Amino acid sequence: MSDTQGTTPPPYRLHSSLGYHLSLAARLQERRLEDRLRQIGLNRTTWCILLAIANEGLSQPSDIAVFVGIDRTATSRALRGMETDGLVARSSGEEDRRTRRITLTEKGRRAVAQGTPHARENGELMAALLSPAEHAELIRLLDVIIEGTPADLSAL
Repeated sequence: MSDTQGTTPPPYRLHSSLGYHLSLAARLQERRLEDRLRQIGLNRTTWCILLAIANEGLSQPSDIAVFVGIDRTATSRALRGMETDGLVARSSGEEDRRTRRITLTEKGRRAVAQGTPHARENGELMAALLSPAEHAELIRLLDVIIEGTPADLSAL
């Protein structure tokens, strides 16, 4: 492809792209955390759902889906598996019997207690690579990217 002056743009350099660096950093963090979570029978999705219920007080599947950043179908599938595993209980809503209310079981509360040190350690390992000012700036810049992402891309 050429521009209006007939020159060829430089080749796309994967290792120079922002997307590559974001993906690589995210995969490093995710792999480390998932390895630890797997030891207690969880994955990243089930961990995030447990946190939504335990720490954020969310009980509606649609609210949990928004918090975790996954679609409602994936949330329902994960919740079914978590119910089978004894991590959560589902019941009908009080006002509308068609709605579902999600609560943690004792096993789910234990999983949050077991997973929290692993998640904290993982975050601390990443944060230790940066100064406090760099850490704050990275969070600020990532927020700029996240908040500026068009809605049709953010649903991925």
